[in-house]
Amino acid sequence: MSVNINEAPTKTLNVDGTPFAYREVGVGTGTPLLFLQHVTGSLDDWDPAVVNGLAAGRRVILLANRGVGGSGGVTPDSIEAMADDAVAFVEALGLDTVDLLGYSLGGMVAQAFAQQRPELVRRIILAGTSPAGGEGAAAVGAVLGAATEKAGAEGKHPKHFLFFTPSASSQAAANAFLGRLDERTEDRDAAVSNETIGAQLAAMAKWEQGSSPAGLATLDKPVLVVNGDDDTMLKTINSFKLAQLLPNAQLAVYPDSNHGAIFQYHELFVQQVQDFLRN
Repeated sequence: MSVNINEAPTKTLNVDGTPFAYREVGVGTGTPLLFLQHVTGSLDDWDPAVVNGLAAGRRVILLANRGVGGSGGVTPDSIEAMADDAVAFVEALGLDTVDLLGYSLGGMVAQAFAQQRPELVRRIILAGTSPAGGEGAAAVGAVLGAATEKAGAEGKHPKHFLFFTPSASSQAAANAFLGRLDERTEDRDAAVSNETIGAQLAAMAKWEQGSSPAGLATLDKPVLVVNGDDDTMLKTINSFKLAQLLPNAQLAVYPDSNHGAIFQYHELFVQQVQDFLRN
């Protein structure tokens, strides 16, 4: 198997009649690590520096969930249904156990996945996300719209504003990150449709309005919670709440960083995740 995600082919797995697009990369015989992506994100929005860094010692699987990018079907408008699909995908791959890396929307899906099917999960990384009932998920659509408008006016990418802070060092990290996203030139994933984005935003709004995150208190899996100190999409306070709610959690907050802290500090993040998954 390749150890460079930019060279990994896009595969398709039929799950109950729906084709799910995915890529896998890595070496090693340990527990596979399943990546669950952010709102609006396709397979091509994962940072190769993060994916390749973690794939140096394990099998890494990137999933485009139902209706996302090259996957078929219609994107559901609830986090729980998205988790159902991710569970079905893992089972269709024939995996008995996975580690989960959920980023943003994907972190919500990872929480639901682990609560629905704890026997399938060994360890969890939750990056830039929030518990059910957390702050800001319902406002993500407005944040996306404002960043897109600002990016158009300033000739930049929306991720300059959504994922990184205004500081010179963070904006330099944004440029480097966006450059890495462009490294793959062949077999790129399909763009995420407006219909899918609408369903994802609806699911996030329902997540914020959820009755209670109390189920996390019974989730005894080891969890690494990671965020930037100034997340403007899903407020950093949500990561502190997750660490408080989860009985076996570690928290890492990176300085001068926004929603994309794991990409700004990709070397540190990879090292922390490697250490966490080895323990």
